[in-house]
Amino acid sequence: MNHPDNFGEQDEFDDIEYVSKSQIKKEMHELRDIGARLQELKPAHLEKLVLTERLKAALEEGRRIKSFNAKKRHLNFIGKLMRDQDVEPIQELLQRLDSQTEESARHFHQLERWRERLLTEGNAALTEYMDEYPQADNQYIRQLVRNVLKEQKENKPPAQNRKLFRYLREVSEDMKPAE
Repeated sequence: MNHPDNFGEQDEFDDIEYVSKSQIKKEMHELRDIGARLQELKPAHLEKLVLTERLKAALEEGRRIKSFNAKKRHLNFIGKLMRDQDVEPIQELLQRLDSQTEESARHFHQLERWRERLLTEGNAALTEYMDEYPQADNQYIRQLVRNVLKEQKENKPPAQNRKLFRYLREVSEDMKPAE
């Protein structure tokens, strides 16, 4: 109940933001999951981050733990250590790594489609490929396609198939597609 003498004054507790127990648990689970992702990263990626010494040591220790229950407890500990960490740069690095992985997977699938089309559609696919990558060696691709088809016909191991894929990858990495 407001008293007339402090009417209009703001109560000192009005600015406090209340957080539910479930919200706190959700945030802790997110920190633990980020810690688990950090544990999977290569040391070169971890060096790019500013981490506390205690967190670095815990991440290194976590790689050595084999027992499922011990790993689970240790991940909870890492999540607790993550509270003292600035999480934003970590999330940015993880997002960048995820997008690079997605991009490389997309590129890999595109190369697989080109290889399959070159093997099944023949000259039509080769013409389209040469339009997109004009610097590629037309004759060499034809030779590789012939070798792959011969290899498949004779039920040999797919050495030529891999060679064709490697060449397509080299061309796509060395040369930019025609714009």
